Amino acid sequence: MDKLHRANHPVLKPINDQELARESWKIFQIMGEFVEGFERLARISPSVSIFGSARTKPDDPLYHLTEEIAHKLSNAGFAVVSGGGPGLMEAANKGAFSGKSPSIGLNIQLPHEQQANAYQDISLYFRHFFSRKVMFVKHASAYVVMPGGFGTLDELAEILTLVQTQKTRRIPIVLVHTPFWSGLLNWFRDTLVTQGTISPQDMDLFVLLDDANAIVDYIFQHYERAIAGPSSEERDRYMEL
Repeated sequence: MDKLHRANHPVLKPINDQELARESWKIFQIMGEFVEGFERLARISPSVSIFGSARTKPDDPLYHLTEEIAHKLSNAGFAVVSGGGPGLMEAANKGAFSGKSPSIGLNIQLPHEQQANAYQDISLYFRHFFSRKVMFVKHASAYVVMPGGFGTLDELAEILTLVQTQKTRRIPIVLVHTPFWSGLLNWFRDTLVTQGTISPQDMDLFVLLDDANAIVDYIFQHYERAIAGPSSEERDRYMEL
């Protein structure tokens, strides 16, 4: 690019303050979502975040399994956090709502599909997926990932990346329903590990379980070991993330 084109290129010209006005208000909107989330969820620890498809019907066996897992976690003392919508998110909230610990829904405003379910002790509403994802991670003692679509895969990739890069503490990541996940895990092992895009030990960042009792026991055993909390060095590192 020569000097004349560089001087006249719209991307490289100084920005008019009026152009930034709307973007500046967007920053305050994002800040508001974080502030409300931090305040409303400050006391929910320990909690487990459960993910899964919004499209799964109440008569599906996976709906009943999700409800059972959430109910057992709630009775074991874990608040349950879901995306707040229908399908397996509803099943998670419903199971927790009938248990002893709070049921939390982190609802996302979408032009279609997302509608808040009726089983939430705490309901938060987000316009932005990224601020919502922070809330899923911040207080989670574990992740339970049921079968789902792009949104579920997005949350799974997010927590795997954060744990792999030590941007968050190591927590149990439980994939549920072997027939659904086995193809993806084979691809991880046969393609990602083989081509060196992930390390062989990264396959140990998660487990695959199908039984509700086994899932709760696995999470509870890890929580008991971690109950002392992070070291002072880890705490300082996490505060900077």
